[in-house]
Amino acid sequence: MLETTVAGSLPKPSWLAEPEKLWAPWRLEGNELEQGKRDATLIWLKEQEDAGIDIASGGEQFRVHFVHGFLEHCDGIDWDMKTKMGIRDDRYVVDVPTVTGPVSRKYPIHSDEVRYVRPHAANKLKFTLPGPMTICDTIANAHYDTRPDMAMAFAELLNEEAKELEALGVDTIQFDEPAFNAFMKETVEWGVDALNAARKGLKCTTAVHICYGYGIKENIDWKETLGSEWRQYEEIFPAINNSDIDQVSLECADSRVPLELIGLLKDKDVLVGAIDVASLDVETPEKVADTLTRAMEFVDPERTLPCTNCGLAPLPRDVAVGKLQALGAGAELVRNKLK
Repeated sequence: MLETTVAGSLPKPSWLAEPEKLWAPWRLEGNELEQGKRDATLIWLKEQEDAGIDIASGGEQFRVHFVHGFLEHCDGIDWDMKTKMGIRDDRYVVDVPTVTGPVSRKYPIHSDEVRYVRPHAANKLKFTLPGPMTICDTIANAHYDTRPDMAMAFAELLNEEAKELEALGVDTIQFDEPAFNAFMKETVEWGVDALNAARKGLKCTTAVHICYGYGIKENIDWKETLGSEWRQYEEIFPAINNSDIDQVSLECADSRVPLELIGLLKDKDVLVGAIDVASLDVETPEKVADTLTRAMEFVDPERTLPCTNCGLAPLPRDVAVGKLQALGAGAELVRNKLK
């Protein structure tokens, strides 16, 4: 009960990439880079286990970008053909690579990573993959007839990848879908169908992570436009509750999300984001426990998993470690009260 976990990325050590910078380029090359990624992953496995995290993650130490880390190993994408595109419903505009032909994987993408990590993880292991809708919102389309068509094509690739990772011993595969909070109508119309296609046939635990984004200026500014209550989840939770996914990871701590919305997920386990990634302040265990206790008014303790909010990657390493420790200690406070 109350198994703790993380939503996704963790800070890279300063010797691997520039600290406190999202998607910073590598500082190592060749064999040194590959060994550096492995060393960083071991560090974060140890930090999570010491903090009492029950379902650990590699922290995306092998990837610069949570979407491009998958896409750069796919055919059908022209990385030199850049298209200026507004992503997350025009929250920010960037030059993105372009899909110019049928997409396919060149080879198993993350299998070597899992082969390395799995023997070192003392407990359960989670692996994160980008969701098909979020991929489509991070790359331009110059080949498929529609965005839903492209999403289904990527869902097939994600499904192939996920089945290979499951066979290597991954306990939970999480699909990251921040685009679900930007395109609510499309999420209901075709986003959940693409998510179902990505997890089709998996026997391990599956999760979808839906958030309000990293603690960066563009997202913080956007949140200020959302009013006194953030009710985006209300539009998409009924469809997600009817999906094939097992768990839903969402943002709760220091947000304006009315917690009663969690009650719409009556058939899912809920990963309660009890750590704020937009603040450098380290939560107290008591604050984490309060967030979890309030959430459990709407979801049974048996279906509650304490979690971080979005990725911790841009935070100072000591702050991220402190937040993980607070999550583990806060969950233990709640467990003791429930005994």
